[in-house]
Amino acid sequence: MTTAGPAFDEQTIRMVAHSSVAGSDIRITLSNRYSDTPLNVGAVTVAAQQSGGQARPGTTRTVTFGHQGGFTIPAGGESVSDTVPITVGTGENLLVSLYVPGATGASTWHSDAFDTTYTASGDHTGDEGAAAFGSPTTSWYYLSGLDVVSPTAKGTVVAFGDSITDGYHSSTGTYTGWPDFLGRRLGAEPGPQRLGVVDAGIGGNRVLTDVPNLWQGVSALKRFGHDALGQPGVKDVILFEGINDIGNNAGPNGAPLTAADLEDGYRTLIKAARAKHVRVIGATLMPDEGNGYYTPAAEAIRQDVNQWIRTGGAFDGVIDFDRAMRDPAHPTALYPDYDAGDHIHPNDAGMQVMADAIDLRLLHP
Repeated sequence: MTTAGPAFDEQTIRMVAHSSVAGSDIRITLSNRYSDTPLNVGAVTVAAQQSGGQARPGTTRTVTFGHQGGFTIPAGGESVSDTVPITVGTGENLLVSLYVPGATGASTWHSDAFDTTYTASGDHTGDEGAAAFGSPTTSWYYLSGLDVVSPTAKGTVVAFGDSITDGYHSSTGTYTGWPDFLGRRLGAEPGPQRLGVVDAGIGGNRVLTDVPNLWQGVSALKRFGHDALGQPGVKDVILFEGINDIGNNAGPNGAPLTAADLEDGYRTLIKAARAKHVRVIGATLMPDEGNGYYTPAAEAIRQDVNQWIRTGGAFDGVIDFDRAMRDPAHPTALYPDYDAGDHIHPNDAGMQVMADAIDLRLLHP
């Protein structure tokens, strides 16, 4: 989640939330973390998605927070709901509807949700149909978490990164980012599903420095504790971030970036994770020749950083996305069949290849 989202006024916001595990109870988290005014919430519901903004008949449930239907989240705060009894399957979608009864300030949001969000004037949280909803966007507002109470899953894997992890260029509403494909692989393992997946990617995000575009977030160094280590049940973090630091030559304190800068940033994140008994799996950075980020100097940093990820021994395991995604005939570029067209982001086929490159034995428990 980031700052400076749009404001709302006496509106219902209906958002799609995707589950990577099955269960019969859920909790949701609403965030006002990056807002400077309190958020008054009038009502919240959750329902199974039929299609688009339409709920499956008979599945709508009222969501309470501290056993209250209406409540206030202070500026900078978050609220986790009471447990809600609703059955959700692996890979299924829920509709979370949030009514704000008055004018809000700038919202805490996730700009690139890669699914459709619907808005309506007034309180339509209880509507099963979608007739009242229009003005679709592809962002989430205030909704920062869906926790499924699973009888089998023993923990959570957090995919932490930038736009490639966020799913940029994946098909809207299909959940075909690499973390989604990873969730499907985990769900297809023999026996009960052991791990859920949380996608903590933010487009444009950097490891070392905040991004001037506010919707691209504060640095990984600042958000890692909350966005990764703060996830319920987190056991492993897949750390796949750094190409935006390299492409923008964005070193600390305005200095040019060096490979050592990025490696020091990774060490800081690893140290924070180990203090919480969380393992960190490092992922190599993929090639980007043909994209505006590419220069010989930037490529040299990428190669140095990847060599350190592979052989430096700092991580609890390594995923070699570079090797899986590069063109064997031109290893400084993405393999053409996996390229979404901008020479840095994968298409859906490439996202599947990335997920398939992950040795599931790296992930605990």
